[in-house]
Amino acid sequence: MASHGNDVARATYESQVPSFHYRPTFSDCHLLREQWIRAKYERQEFTNPERQEPYSAGYREGFLWKRGRDNGQFLSRKFVLTEREGALKYFNRNDAKEPKAIMKIEHLNATFQPAKIGHPHGLQVTYLRDNSTRNVFVYHEDGKEMVHWFNALRAARFHYLQVAFPGACDADLVPKLTRNYLKEGYMEKTGPKQTEGFRKRWFTMDDRRLMYFKDPLDAFARGEVFIGSRESGYTVLDRLPPSTQGHHWPHGITIVTPERRFLLACETESEQRAWLDAFRKVVDRPMLPQEYAVEAHFKHKP
Repeated sequence: MASHGNDVARATYESQVPSFHYRPTFSDCHLLREQWIRAKYERQEFTNPERQEPYSAGYREGFLWKRGRDNGQFLSRKFVLTEREGALKYFNRNDAKEPKAIMKIEHLNATFQPAKIGHPHGLQVTYLRDNSTRNVFVYHEDGKEMVHWFNALRAARFHYLQVAFPGACDADLVPKLTRNYLKEGYMEKTGPKQTEGFRKRWFTMDDRRLMYFKDPLDAFARGEVFIGSRESGYTVLDRLPPSTQGHHWPHGITIVTPERRFLLACETESEQRAWLDAFRKVVDRPMLPQEYAVEAHFKHKP
């Protein structure tokens, strides 16, 4: 009976959820789960489509607290999302005519990172600039506003993909709107000659891009590694070469690519297993046609 009652309530209060709107799971952050409940029952956004305008209108502007690239301070910045221009822009001054940065919707991702950013409403936005990943860390004091921004970005991505892939159904496009990282955390790494000492770096696995940073909140990665499929010559080993020296952490990983080997070390065996699982999921997955183009960009990076 209770299950039937839940189904009836869901059919009522979720009757007009837009395809692009994020539906949180138990593993998502508290903010997403809380605002989903409030949107359904308090604000009744999914029974009154006119209440979805803050994230479905194709245009949104407002102020967010943004972390400075160099000094690490969060300052209020004006952001403008425009589907017509296919971009998210932000301005360093209220009266500025030109944006400080233009983030193309085509290459944009957003994921909530409250622990990393140090704020319960913290959102990490990433985009590509010269085929390298740029991080922007923002938050809003009002959780509803932050989730509206998140869903507005998803809406813009959804409408872009509908144009880019006119034959695709919604179920194919929705997983491509935003993505969480496969794995993040500290590992040690050494350089290409493998004679330098190992250094502790923050690693982020974003689909097939493995990025490493000196600090988790750095705007730019120190380096990026493309991880292709087994069929294309990529392998992951649960050890370091026997002659390897200079690592402080005992649990090694070797990533073999067609060009070189990347030597990494984890502090604990459980971290090593978690990283190996993330790497192998990617390596075991066949590459898509567009991923070969990304691989080619990596090979021709200066």
